[in-house]
Amino acid sequence: MTAHRPICLKESGAAKMLDLPVSEFLRLVGVGALPPPVMVGPHQRWRLSDLEAIVNGTAALPDDGFEI
Repeated sequence: MTAHRPICLKESGAAKMLDLPVSEFLRLVGVGALPPPVMVGPHQRWRLSDLEAIVNGTAALPDDGFEI
């Protein structure tokens, strides 16, 4: 049997993937350092591909004046 790979994650799973506390993950989302969630029905989820792009350095860069 092949294991499935999720395409979207809850905030807890997304934070765990980046080895961050959920509070820090949400703070970074709030300031625009991490991508916002998408809505899957009534649920907020983060695209795995968006988070991987951040880690791999292939995500779009923020404006020059961006600070965390």
